[in-house]
Amino acid sequence: MTQDQITLFALFGAVFGLLLWGRFRYDIVAFSALMAGVVLGVVDSKDAFTGFGHPATLVVALVLVVSAGLVRSGAVLLITRTLVDASRSLGMHITLMGAVGGVLSAFMNNVAALALLMPVDIQTARKAGRGPGLSLMPLSFATILGGMVTLIGTPPNIIIAAIREESLGAPFKMFDFAPVGGIAAIAGLAFVALVGWRLIPARADGGITTEDLAAYIAELVVPEESKHIGKRLSELEEEADKSDVIILGLMRGGKRRYGNASNAELQAGDALVLEATPDALDEFRSTLDLAVADSAREERLRADGEGVEIIEVVVSGESRLAGRTAQAVGLAWRQRTVLLGISRRGRKITSQLRHTTLEAGDILLLLVPRDTGAHVTEWLGVLPLADRGLAVTENRKVWLAIGLFAGAVTTASLGLIYLPIALGLVVVAYVLVKIVPLSELYTHIEWPVVVLLGSMIPLGAALEKSGGTELIAGSLVSLTEGMPAWAVLTVLMVVTMTLSDVLNNTATTIVAAPVGIQMAQTLEVNPDPFLMAVAIAASSAFLTPIGHKNNTLILGPGGYGFGDYWRMGLPLEIIVVAVSIPAILFFWPL
Repeated sequence: MTQDQITLFALFGAVFGLLLWGRFRYDIVAFSALMAGVVLGVVDSKDAFTGFGHPATLVVALVLVVSAGLVRSGAVLLITRTLVDASRSLGMHITLMGAVGGVLSAFMNNVAALALLMPVDIQTARKAGRGPGLSLMPLSFATILGGMVTLIGTPPNIIIAAIREESLGAPFKMFDFAPVGGIAAIAGLAFVALVGWRLIPARADGGITTEDLAAYIAELVVPEESKHIGKRLSELEEEADKSDVIILGLMRGGKRRYGNASNAELQAGDALVLEATPDALDEFRSTLDLAVADSAREERLRADGEGVEIIEVVVSGESRLAGRTAQAVGLAWRQRTVLLGISRRGRKITSQLRHTTLEAGDILLLLVPRDTGAHVTEWLGVLPLADRGLAVTENRKVWLAIGLFAGAVTTASLGLIYLPIALGLVVVAYVLVKIVPLSELYTHIEWPVVVLLGSMIPLGAALEKSGGTELIAGSLVSLTEGMPAWAVLTVLMVVTMTLSDVLNNTATTIVAAPVGIQMAQTLEVNPDPFLMAVAIAASSAFLTPIGHKNNTLILGPGGYGFGDYWRMGLPLEIIVVAVSIPAILFFWPL
């Protein structure tokens, strides 16, 4: 071994060791290793930051923004609003959620897909009276499996495509992963839905707390030309139940109607009095295309350009709201703020929200201009609750968001536009039409992942340039000497899968992909099967909560222990290997 190889192996060993230790965040570890590599002379200073402009890094960042736009536009609600049905059996629920999660994660970042569906799953579990731990792990695994199918579904596929372009002259296209990834995903989803969930140890409801489920008394108005005008209030009950919203009554002309309100025919300007959580309220409003109580004010807020956001605050005894109404304080015209809901610990509210005298301890749901929450909170003298990531769905732009994304995927798949450029155009379009507010653009990018990629790519390139990857590949070939090529392929897949279970899958891919190419060249066979094996294996992190972010996300809400994952994860990984190897050899012959 040369001195450069020894130094680089030591750096990678330190990176892997620190990642396993978990004391420091992965982006700090990777960036520190990059800086050390420059100082030690194994990474050329002019190449140190090339990873940050690498296509793989850019695509990962852009996919996260596009995913956020699809969520904000209400595009995903078109699918998920039909899923909350507590009457379904657990097996049927897992099958349906897994299928939807798999499809979504194929076309948006799989972490974003899980983040979107996890509240739906928890809500269904609560309504069915069961712990979410029975269904969250299958959902996490389903979104991981779905990401294997397309280029943009998961970072390992993006990295593999970029490495192929650098090494072999051409990247993998959008759906090149589909034959093998699709078979692995279908087999995995079938196991998860039919057998896997039965292997999960019974857990309590873990992350669900009464605070998370706090409901507000809110009002939504029937706008002019609404399709619901002329319907009876009772006809909305089914949709309200799906959204987990309780219809308490009806207000007309500023007065509350009681008794036979359920039989009242809806008129333009009627206010529905509801009890709901913030997310359920937004879903119900978006589904039925209703307006907030002060719709004129909302329209003016949206017209200002930067969009709106929802905040939750508690009225203190010293607040200027205490003992006064929102209208008396001038909440709307002084602070451009709309009162959406009031939570008063189960006590009834009989007047219109803006005419309700507020009390100390009331929890308010406020619609404010974006990035003004802190100012509004300070002016009112109220206490902000912890940010729950509440957002206002822009359902009027749902088909525009879908059309822009579909156009980008189609043109990139046909080779008409380079994928990073296609996604970049979608991001620009989302900002211009205000699907994603400009002020929020960079908040959706997961910067630690960007730093990890930007740091590891130059280190991986240096290892390959020094002959380190060739050395690793040669060692693996020597260990498997005399074995058929498919057996060598299997060994590479198992080794990569094992590393991905304990390390970040991005870091695993950056190291394993060049090794796969070197192994193929040593064996004098087609390198594509080896790259496909690395792509599938790097995404198959099912044994631990640290191997994939999706597994980490469900750890708390599902009430899982570290050792719970392997019960379903180990047989799933065996199935993935068993179906992937024949599929790789068939679609990508050696």
